[in-house]
Amino acid sequence: MRRLLALTAALTLATADQTAQAQAQDGLAWDSVVAAARGQTVYWHAWGGDPRINAFIASVGQDLQARHGVTLEHVRLADTADAVTRVIAERQAGRDSGGAVDAIWINGANFAAMKDQGLLFGPFTQALPNWPLVDTTANPAILVDFTQPVEGYGSPWAMFQMVYEHDTAVLPEPPRSIDALRAWIADNPGRFTYPQPPDFLGTSFLKQVLHGVLDDPSMLMRPAEDADYDAVTAPLWTFLDEITPNLWRQGRAYPANEPALGQLLADGEVDIAFSFNPGRASAAIAAGELPDTVRTFVFDDGTLANASFLAIPYNAANREGALVLANLILDPAIQARAQDPAILGFQTVLGLDRLSDADRARFRALDLGIATLAPDAMGMGLDEPHPSWMTRIAEDWVARYGTAP
Repeated sequence: MRRLLALTAALTLATADQTAQAQAQDGLAWDSVVAAARGQTVYWHAWGGDPRINAFIASVGQDLQARHGVTLEHVRLADTADAVTRVIAERQAGRDSGGAVDAIWINGANFAAMKDQGLLFGPFTQALPNWPLVDTTANPAILVDFTQPVEGYGSPWAMFQMVYEHDTAVLPEPPRSIDALRAWIADNPGRFTYPQPPDFLGTSFLKQVLHGVLDDPSMLMRPAEDADYDAVTAPLWTFLDEITPNLWRQGRAYPANEPALGQLLADGEVDIAFSFNPGRASAAIAAGELPDTVRTFVFDDGTLANASFLAIPYNAANREGALVLANLILDPAIQARAQDPAILGFQTVLGLDRLSDADRARFRALDLGIATLAPDAMGMGLDEPHPSWMTRIAEDWVARYGTAP
């Protein structure tokens, strides 16, 4: 978290190169982009913590090479801020072209910081040939990321909503609200935990709790500094103080990330896990990693929802290749592959009514898996708070709970 704060401070000192942003979407002649991309190597900086995601990105690279003669290198990140820091360092060194980062899997605070400081190329999304297939009406998070207008500076490639996972053979009726979860943890000590902040999923759980304990969550849509932060977050810390002694290992240790939390569920060490991927449990069942009695559920009053984006730094050395990658990942065949729970189980950003009959058939043929909720059972997707809440909450969590008692 200190790295993210330092990153934000450095961004504040950066001066935007407006000439790099002058190449707006209307100036992108797609045939010329495709021709220039051939032979390029695109360095996509993306989280590398899940073997299934890594395999999917590798498969996209195979398509990119076969169709367009572009090589894809997956630069595996533990923290998206690492890629952002590299772009900042290049800006400060005057490297306004030929940058090492061609594309970033990004959202939230990192996207907002880069966009605000002119460190992203664009707008470009409406120049992508596959953009008309994207359903912005059904998926408003495509246009507004963590309260920040995207404005064409990031191309969406997956939709996510938090779902909770439980083994029905052990826990037939799971708790379906934050208050019910609080009571369940008290009655079942050691059977629940969450990834350690500032891990994205762990911090997201804190935001989910904050939604659940506030009378008026709408205040989270404003920057944290525009609210009485201490008063707003006090119910969150009360909740965490109460549950921490009853967490897995008495709150003295936490799983590092989503795969580690999922492994605890698989090993029977906890009874509830959670993920931003509604198809994760089905994918894990298909891979033999979870028992086929695992199912997913959502809270009655909704769970957090967001989109993931591919963004291109302002100084990307292989900008044309990155644009071709952004368009390719919106191809219906690749989107259907990502939604297949045997591969990833991600939700598509495409509107099925915008597809050809053959492409609609790809999605309709998918078996979403026994643990995946039907779209009409996903409940309400809650808006992500302003990114400043995540930054401050994660920092405070580390100060309060980040060391063993």
